[in-house]
Amino acid sequence: MGTRVSYPAEVKVKAIEMRLAGVPVKEVLSQLNIRSYTQLKRWMRRYKNGEIRRFEQPVGK
Repeated sequence: MGTRVSYPAEVKVKAIEMRLAGVPVKEVLSQLNIRSYTQLKRWMRRYKNGEIRRFEQPVGK
């Protein structure tokens, strides 16, 4: 099992903004050093559901 990585809320918001601007997923992941495409999908889903407050929560909450 891998180690958990906690991304700051600023990185999460920046990744969402880049995706909404049409930047390809691979480019977003490489520029912001995000390990998993699944993580980005989860952030996008939370953003679309209006759960932005969850971006501030620590890992495991």
